[in-house]
Amino acid sequence: MSLSARQILDQLVSYPTVSRDTNLPLIDWIEGYLADLGIVAHRMPKRGDPSKEAIFCSVGPRVPGGVVLSGHTDVVPVEGQDWSSDPWAVSERDGRLYGRGTCDMKGFDALALHALQQALECDLKRPIQVALSFDEEIGCAGAPPLIEAMAESGLPKAAIAIIGEPSMLQCVTGQKGSAGFDVHVKGFEVHSSMMDKGVNAVMAASRLIHWANGKNDELRARAPSTVAANFDPPFTTLHVGMIKGGTAQNITAGDCRFGIDWRLVPDEDADRLDGEFRAVVAEVDAAAKAIAPSAGVRLRPFHDVPALVPEENGAAEALVRGITGDNGIHVVSYGTEAGHFQNAGCSAVICGPGDIAQAHQADEFIAVEQFEAGGAFLARVVESLTK
Repeated sequence: MSLSARQILDQLVSYPTVSRDTNLPLIDWIEGYLADLGIVAHRMPKRGDPSKEAIFCSVGPRVPGGVVLSGHTDVVPVEGQDWSSDPWAVSERDGRLYGRGTCDMKGFDALALHALQQALECDLKRPIQVALSFDEEIGCAGAPPLIEAMAESGLPKAAIAIIGEPSMLQCVTGQKGSAGFDVHVKGFEVHSSMMDKGVNAVMAASRLIHWANGKNDELRARAPSTVAANFDPPFTTLHVGMIKGGTAQNITAGDCRFGIDWRLVPDEDADRLDGEFRAVVAEVDAAAKAIAPSAGVRLRPFHDVPALVPEENGAAEALVRGITGDNGIHVVSYGTEAGHFQNAGCSAVICGPGDIAQAHQADEFIAVEQFEAGGAFLARVVESLTK
């Protein structure tokens, strides 16, 4: 059963695969669609959560050096957004395809699956692979186990990874990395008139936030490196977006919780920044415990997304630029799975149809023109594997 790319998109969007929910009905459909084409799909369950699975497959000779098309199956919620049409059904209006995920990134997923139909009709010299993950929208957590499962399955290792996040089909060669923590500061409550006998969790937390402010000032003041200069802003940033704590104004706060994350330019030392933060945490923790052993600071990592480092003479960049004719320098600050594939030994770039400005929005859309251009782009990728 062959389907058009638009028909595949209609199917993919119809499954409400919000990250908090299961994606199994969608995976079932993809597996069945591929089976109808004679393609064997591999499913990878999420460890500890049988409600989610990734799926991957390969078409062509079982030799290394092919291309993997990387996408994700999860989308963000629609609650609280004012949609003009059903977000779980593709609606075409004024040259746009509306629906949750049409842009980010079921549009690319549909085109990648359709490209496999074209690949079956070609004399490929190297394989084309499709890898669709879960939990991308909550920290790209599904990519590392997916990449590991692909290697363990015996699939020949791809040389090039094209991550199809919406880039208006520009060749994006650099992406900031990111990491973040949920921070829980446990205090010791006493009356505020005796605050030296207690541990104020809010004030202890403020020491960590003060460190983040100072680090931002330090990073902003540096002369940007050649790599960093391409980004906006051209430096690593630390951010605290939410904080909650305390019981009453006259009680030293017994609890304080906040989230902190940072977005690193590709040539920033992620381990060093992590170490610096943990050192400050250790100081605050020790000071709290010196007053009350039950007090202290606890960290829970909530994501760790490696940067995509611009490659010198990268094979992925050469392939994509050769097809698109795009010779500009393009980098992004949002997170993708590109760094995970690069760290696994693939030459990687980000290149997909659609505008990231539409991602996560009410009335999310991809322009028909971009969708069709994305299909033409992947047809050329398939063609490149015949040579």
